Amino acid sequence: MTATDRRESSSDWVKTMSAPEKTTKLFTVDEANATLPLVRAIMQDLAGLSQELVERRQRLDHLLVGRETEEGDLYGEELAQIQENLEGEISKLQEYVNELRVLGVEPKNGPDGLIDLVDFPAEIEGRRVYLCWRLGEPEVSFWHDIETGFTGREAIPTASVADAGSGPAGDLGTG
Repeated sequence: MTATDRRESSSDWVKTMSAPEKTTKLFTVDEANATLPLVRAIMQDLAGLSQELVERRQRLDHLLVGRETEEGDLYGEELAQIQENLEGEISKLQEYVNELRVLGVEPKNGPDGLIDLVDFPAEIEGRRVYLCWRLGEPEVSFWHDIETGFTGREAIPTASVADAGSGPAGDLGTG
C-alpha cells in the first residue's frame, strides 16, 4: 500500500464518525439539557481524541509523502506501526460516537472539522429539526433545520423553554 493509498483510505474517518444514523427519540429542550452532563463528558473525551487524531494523521501523512514501503525497511515498519496505532485510536473514537448514539443524539463535525457538535432530534410544528449544542456552550440554546446544519443555527426562543405549547417553537419545551 502506498502512502497515497493510506491517506485516501483514512482521510474520511472524521466524516465517517459523524455520519448521522436514524434515531427515533425526539428531545424537548428540557430533555436535551437534562442529558447534557453525560453528553458533555463523552464529548470532552471525543473532541480531545478527535483533535489529537487529526494532528497525528497530518504528521503521519507528512512523513509518508512520496514514500513507498518496502520489505525490510525499518523506517517503513515503524511508520506502519504508527499507522496501526492510529487505527486503534480511531476505533476508540468510534466507541465514543456509539455511546452518544445510544443516548439518541448525533455527534457532528464542527466548522473546524473536529467532532465538537451534538444534534438532538426534535420536532417543531410537526417537522423534524435538530436542537444543536456545541462543546463549551452552557446549555442547549440553538436549533436548526436538518438540511441547514450548523450554519443555519437559530437561538431557541426563550418563551419556548419557559412556556411549552406557546409560540412557533412551542413543542420544544417540556414534553
